[in-house]
Amino acid sequence: MSNNIEWSGLETIVGEMEELQTQKVFDLARRLKPNLTLEDMRNPHDFPELGDTDWHYEDGILTGIQSVRTALAALKIRSQP
Repeated sequence: MSNNIEWSGLETIVGEMEELQTQKVFDLARRLKPNLTLEDMRNPHDFPELGDTDWHYEDGILTGIQSVRTALAALKIRSQP
């Protein structure tokens, strides 16, 4: 594997994945509880409707994507001379 990584390309792809998954999680949350906001979604324990297993699964995928974004940012910093 080459050490020459295109950081901007990776950041763009992961950012797009995060946006798509955020929208998916938000859309599902709104089906479970209409009028829910993005801020509300950050506190799912306040909304019993978000106890749905499908919502938790999709939210877990979002958390994984966000973890990858954080790991890539750390790796980028460490790889700089």
